This record gives sequence, C-alpha cells and structure tokens, in this order.
Amino acid sequence: MIRKLYFPFLILVILISACKSEFEKVRTSNDPDLIYEKANALYEEGDYNKAILLYELIIPAYRGRSEAETLNYKFAQAHYNNRSYILSSHYFKTFADTYTTSPRREEALYLYAMSEYQQSPKFKLDQTNSNKAIEAFQMFVNTYPNSDRVDNANQIMDQLRDKLEEKAFATCELYYNLKNYSSAIQSLENLLKDYPGSEQAEDALFLLAKASYEWANKSIYTRQEERYNLTMEKCDLFIKRYPESEYTDKVIDYKNNCLKAINSLTNG
Repeated sequence: MIRKLYFPFLILVILISACKSEFEKVRTSNDPDLIYEKANALYEEGDYNKAILLYELIIPAYRGRSEAETLNYKFAQAHYNNRSYILSSHYFKTFADTYTTSPRREEALYLYAMSEYQQSPKFKLDQTNSNKAIEAFQMFVNTYPNSDRVDNANQIMDQLRDKLEEKAFATCELYYNLKNYSSAIQSLENLLKDYPGSEQAEDALFLLAKASYEWANKSIYTRQEERYNLTMEKCDLFIKRYPESEYTDKVIDYKNNCLKAINSLTNG
C-alpha cells in the first residue's frame, strides 16, 4: 500500500522539480542572452514577477548595448503592470533621464507621472504623492505640449487639485472644531489665496468670519477691539460677495455683535 502511494508522489515531485528547474536553469545559467530571451517571454505572458527577477540580473551586463534601452523600459513597465508604483516611478524617471533622445521617453515621463498618481491617497490622508503627481504631470505637459496625452494629464491634475483643496478645507474645519481659531483663520486665508476659484469659497469665507468672531470673543481684553474690527472686515467681504447666501443673516449678526462689543469696550 505504501509503495503504491509512494510512486505517484515521487512522479509528482519530479514533475514539480522539472517545472521549477526550467526557470531556475535559466536564472542560474550566467548567460545574459538566454536570460534576456526568457525574461521577454515571461513579460509577454504577463508573468511580471519572474520577468523582473530575470531583468534585474542582466541589467548590468547589457549596459552600453543596443538592447539596454528596451530592457530598462520593460523593466520599468513590468513594475507598473505589477502595480509596484513606487518602483515604477523610480525606474521610469531614471529611464527618461538616461535615454533623453529615446522615442519611448514621452511615454516613460507620462507613466512616471501616472505612477505617482496611482499612489495618491484619499483626501483625508497625507497628500505628498498628490503634489508629486501634479509636479510630474506638469513636467510632462511642459516637455511635450503637443502630446496626445496632454488633455488627459490636465484632467488628472484638475482632479488632484480638487483633492488638495478638499484636504485644505478639511484641515481648516479641524482647526475650528479644535477651537484653534488662529490656525483656522490662517489656513482659511491660505485656502482662499491658493484656490481663488474654489467651489468651497462661500463655505470657507463663512467659516473665516465665524472663526474670526470666536477668536475675538475669546481674546484678551487688550486685543479684542483690534480683532473685532478684523472680523467686521471679513463679514463685509462675505456680504459683498454673497449677499443672497443662506449664511448672510448669520454673518450680519456677527458684524452687529462686533459693533456692540466695540462700543462696550470703548465706553468701558
């Protein structure tokens, strides 16, 4: 009984070993041309993990050879197809910097930007990669202004800027909710400066008036009059821009309360 089970198991082990040995035989062959041929075959089959392992082995051996450009491009593309975007970003940028006259350089720069874009997280998280993606797409547009990919690059940059704007406004709201009114005011002013055409401008201006009013209320006596006057300036700006807003009556209340407080301070 044991013998009957043993032989099929042995055959299975031999078959598995044979399948493994084909790749291992190539990998350990020390024959760059054989490895390159096998790596290309694996790349075309979509087995990017194994293709990357083989490409990585022979990149030094192909330095200076005519095949090096294609090898390095496929190496970067394999990482991108494998969703290894940190590495594909690095290798596409390296390719673009190295092969400056290559017909593949345009696509490499675009995929470098796309690699950064793929790493852009939800708006609530750190947006370092969103900023890197915008810089990369802008470099692509500046370098290849007549490319067919420019429209798509501009659309993606608009999406990323919307995300940065959403992140900025969420930060302002967080400061306000934490009652850190000074930081809320500074952040809101920066937001309105950085995004003058923002769809959230009305909400931001209202929150600015509100935060300014709260800051003045909670200030020490010697700073209150100055800060009430600053609040009224912000209220006037809101009323001028959004006279029909749902927030307008509330902003008028803030302004009237500031006037009453100033009169009280002056009389006192």
